[in-house]
Order: sequence, then C-alpha cells, then structure tokens
Amino acid sequence: MTPPDQATQIFEAQRPRLRRLAYRMLGSLAEAEDVVQEAWLRWSGAGHDKVQSPGAFLSRTVTRLCLDAIKSARSRRETYVGSWLPEPMLTTEPEEQADDLTLTLMLALERLSPLERAAFLLHDVFAVPLEEVATTLDRDAPAVRQLAVRARRHVQEARPRYPVAPEEGDRIARAFFAATRSGDTAALQSLLAENVVLQSDGGGKVLAFLNPIEGMARVLRLFDRLHRKPKAEPAEFLRPLIVDGLPGFASRERGGVLQTTALEIEGGRITRIYITRNPDKLHRIAQMLDGPSTYAARH
Repeated sequence: MTPPDQATQIFEAQRPRLRRLAYRMLGSLAEAEDVVQEAWLRWSGAGHDKVQSPGAFLSRTVTRLCLDAIKSARSRRETYVGSWLPEPMLTTEPEEQADDLTLTLMLALERLSPLERAAFLLHDVFAVPLEEVATTLDRDAPAVRQLAVRARRHVQEARPRYPVAPEEGDRIARAFFAATRSGDTAALQSLLAENVVLQSDGGGKVLAFLNPIEGMARVLRLFDRLHRKPKAEPAEFLRPLIVDGLPGFASRERGGVLQTTALEIEGGRITRIYITRNPDKLHRIAQMLDGPSTYAARH
C-alpha cells in the first residue's frame, strides 16, 4: 500500500500540470482549482497499488471532471453579459510556459465541442498517447484521431504566423497605453492593424463594451470618445504583464477600476485587443498588485 505521505507527494508533483490542463479546458482558474481539488479527493480515496500510472490516472480524472463542468459552464455563458474572455493567467511560472496556447487560441478552443477540445489538449498540447486519450474519452482511437484533427484545423487558423519577441511586445504595449491615455490618435493609429478587433469583458459587473469593436476606424473613434469624456480620470499604468502568452499590462482606469489588457501583435501592428474588467476574474491580479484588502475596499 502506498504510504499517505508518498501519495501526497505524487499528487503535488502532478498538481501544476493538472491545474494547467483544467484551466485550458475551462478558461477559469477558480473552476480549475475546484476540479483539481476534487481530483485530489478521488486520488486520496483510490487504491494506489492498483494504479499503474498515477499521471495517467490523474489526467483522466481531471479531464472527465472538466467535461462534466463544461456543460454547466457553457450554460452560464449563454446568459453572460457581454463578451466572455478567459480569466487572465499570467505567464510567469515554468509550467505555465510549457505550451504556446495564447489567449486568442483559448478563444478558438471555445468554438470546439468538449470532446474535440479534450482530444486536442491531451494529444497535441500535453503529449498524451492516442490510446490513452481514447481510454479517457471512452472512444476508439480512430474516432479520437478525427476529433484531434478537426480541433487542430480550427486552432491552426487562429495561430499567429509570426510570434512577437518579448521586448517588442512590451514596447508596443507601453506605446498603446501611452497613446490611449493621452488621446494621441495619430500614435494609436500607427499601432493598430486595419482589421483590429477589440473585446472587453465586464461580466455585467463594471462598464464594458457588450460587443466586439471591429476595424481601426471604429476603435480609434472609441478611444477618442473615451478620452474626451468630461472629468475623465487619467489611467494609471500599474505593471507590464504576459497574459496567456500575449504582451499586455495591468492598469487602473476611471473610477479606480482594475483591468488587464492583452494584445495580439502581427507584423508590428496590434490585431486583437483583449480587455478584462470583470472583478470576479481579477482577484489574483489585485492580490499581486496591492493585496486583497485594498481591492475589497474599492469594490
């Protein structure tokens, strides 16, 4: 029988990978942590001597829990106010840098069926053998291969052709903030692609754009109107961030609202702007910046 301390060590060694898998499946760190905790309960009650591969057992458990959770998550998103964006994950730890799924690709995963999403993540991202994925999904191997192929096609369509260097991403993110803060339309125009799209997620908790804003002209008009609003408080740049693999920053906006901005950049121009303002998705960012008590007092 596996001693309790050894069973705990085995699970803790797998925890970062399981957390990352659950987050990629669900798009929510809070829900991912709930799933991982449930996996721990199932692991602690399992007959460890009968488990040949703890990693495979735990990945299978987490995936199946996520497939159950996706049903209720997608139902909630049908009534979500405005655009939905994944909870920002800061790319700071080595295990969070182990795949190249950016925020844009996370949104591409949202358009997949739950089984396609699971097959792609397990096989293509987490390098789980096909037969093991088939066992996890209770499908035969050829069917799982087709699921992964369809998912891969959708994700490849959304994958940036030319990844931006970190230094270039940071430079453009800072220039974008400076241009929007100062109302410098010419500087902002020089940063945006013609087909730029802006999405913001307030979840009905704070002001945000309900629908995506498409095209340079519309985005420029939007930021110009925001800058011209009477008694507009200047935004405060808090710190640069890497949000799900994309360059960006945290800022304090009008009314003291905390937000993160992530930018997809191609050919030196911003093609996608992702703004997260929903306070339910920013607790970890707030704690990192100035502690939970300060954030709670503001909201």
